[in-house]
Amino acid sequence: MDMIFKALGDPARRLILDSLRAKDGQTLSELEPQLEMTRFGVMKHLGVLEQAGLIVTRKQGRFKHHHLNALPLQEAIDRWIEPLLAKPAARAMIDLKTKLEGGTAMPETDTETPDFVMETFINCGQDALWAALTEGEQVPLYHFPGFVGRGTLSEAGDTLDMVAPDDNLILRHKLVKATPKTRLDVTFEPHWVEPNMEASRCSFLITPGAGADGIPCKLRLEHFSIPAGQEGVAEGWARVLSGLKSYLETGKQTNFAQAEVDA
Repeated sequence: MDMIFKALGDPARRLILDSLRAKDGQTLSELEPQLEMTRFGVMKHLGVLEQAGLIVTRKQGRFKHHHLNALPLQEAIDRWIEPLLAKPAARAMIDLKTKLEGGTAMPETDTETPDFVMETFINCGQDALWAALTEGEQVPLYHFPGFVGRGTLSEAGDTLDMVAPDDNLILRHKLVKATPKTRLDVTFEPHWVEPNMEASRCSFLITPGAGADGIPCKLRLEHFSIPAGQEGVAEGWARVLSGLKSYLETGKQTNFAQAEVDA
C-alpha cells in the first residue's frame, strides 16, 4: 500500500496515469513529449508506477506498451472511501504485497494492443483458476449476483453463457483458442441492451507461482477492440475479477452488484 501512495505523490507520475487513462497502451516515445524531462527520467517514473502495480506492460515487437491497472486503485477506494459512503457492495481486497512481487510482462502473442489490461494475484493453483474461468457451473459463485453460467470452454467454438435470473442472455464467451491452464482467448459478446451488440475479444493469461502446486497464480486480463460506448466494461471486469479472487481464496460465493454500464 505504501508503494501506491508513494507513486501517486509525484505530479509527473500522476500526469502519466492521467495520460494512460485518456489513451491506454502508450509507449515510452508517446509519453516522453508530455513531460518536461529526459527520456531516462520518464523511464524512472514508469518503473516506480510499474513496481507499485499501477501500470502493467506488454511487449509488442521492439515496443513496450504501458497500461493503467485499475485494481490497486480500486482496492484503496474499497478500504477507506466506500465504507465511509456506505456503499452497498464491498469488493474483494487485493493482495498488494503479493502483487508487488510480480510485474513481469507476458510474452508477445498479439499484434494488436489491448484497450485495457488488468492484473492480479490469486492464492490458488492453476487447476482451480482454469476451472473457474471455463466451467459454467462456477459462474454463479463469483460473477454478478443472480447470473447463471451455461456451457464449458474446452474446444474451439464452445460457448459459455452468462444468463440473468429472468433467463435472458447477458454475455457470451466463445472459445477461440486455448493453451490449457495457461491462456484462454475468447470472444466477448454482450447482450445486456440488445441481442446484436458489437462483439470484442478477451485473453486470460495465467502464470503459476513458484510455491507448491504453482500457488499463487497471476491472472492477467487483456480486452481488445472494445466498441465505442462499451468502455464501461472495465468497471464490470474489476468487480468480476475481485469476486473471482475472493471465491477462489475463501471457498465462499462472492458476488458484487453490477455497476451501471452504458452501451
